[in-house]
Amino acid sequence: MQIKPLQSFAGVLRLLAALVVSTLLCACGSDDNPPPATLEDEIRLALDALDSDRDFTLVLEANNGHRFIHSTGASTEYTDYESASTSKWVSATVILDLVAQGLLTLEDHPQDHIDFWPETGRLGEIRLRHLLSFSSGLSNEPLCINARRFDFSECVARILEQNSDIPPPGAEFNYNSAHLQVAGLMAMRALDPSGGTAWSDVFARFQARTGLFPAAAFDLPSLENPRLAGGMHWRAIEYTDFLAALYRYRVLTPELIQAMSTDQIANATIVKTPAGEDRGLDWHYGFGNWIECATVPFTCAEPNRFSSPGAYGAYPFLDREHGYFGILARQGLLGSQAEGFRIVTEVEPLLQQWAALHQ
Repeated sequence: MQIKPLQSFAGVLRLLAALVVSTLLCACGSDDNPPPATLEDEIRLALDALDSDRDFTLVLEANNGHRFIHSTGASTEYTDYESASTSKWVSATVILDLVAQGLLTLEDHPQDHIDFWPETGRLGEIRLRHLLSFSSGLSNEPLCINARRFDFSECVARILEQNSDIPPPGAEFNYNSAHLQVAGLMAMRALDPSGGTAWSDVFARFQARTGLFPAAAFDLPSLENPRLAGGMHWRAIEYTDFLAALYRYRVLTPELIQAMSTDQIANATIVKTPAGEDRGLDWHYGFGNWIECATVPFTCAEPNRFSSPGAYGAYPFLDREHGYFGILARQGLLGSQAEGFRIVTEVEPLLQQWAALHQ
């Protein structure tokens, strides 16, 4: 696994200083410089010593419900952040909630709900499970996905036009935004075949049913044409509550959460993946979330850690092996997706100790 190095010499000095001071004070202490009172104090010291180009908030929750929150600078657990790809996990869950209600099935085809989708050929073979696992064969993203003034349904029609020749569904994993746009329109039409339901209505229904993400919205590039793979605003406290609902099976069904957490691309060729391109990792994919594995190539038979990093550096994760979950919330430059992962990884031994105390 390749971990991005600290970004400045000053950052290195700060981290070394914090580690040396923590070690010495734990050993002997003094009235002027008391040792960290708790493991949480040690975690705070370590986080403050890390080099980061943006303020951030880390929210964790352990198996027994105990929470740890630490922020730097102006960031708080109530700060509104743009989601980037962290919204993929949410969008997949919103759609799977309709599966749990019997309004959709994982075996549904787009043409079962979208009147202009072809019934024959490889496009007609696509199923909802392929769309949620990014293995539908769709690879081309039309510009309208990022256009504020565009009709959502018309943009899905553009996706269809620009992907007329696709590989067999399930054959290739291609990390892009097209899959969830099609799945989202299927969800909209499942609720209202007449076309009167927008994604904002689907999400509002999910919010009301679950109580999750009360202040969040899919509003990028606009409410009328949201990008389901990366168009949310959320708060760290909301995302943590969402992870808690998944961790404790308070949303969806155990069977759907198991399917979401199962490697859906084991037999697919990985064509495009930011995990490999940016971090040299060989993570696989479930429904809307990464299935993490430390080995390259992927050999984790029963993985227990799942995540959905965003392009601005936020990193939500769920770790069933060590009994905790949380989110590193930040909003850096586009393309800084490895930063949240790096920060959590650098303090992870302490986090795992903390989780072990709260089982």
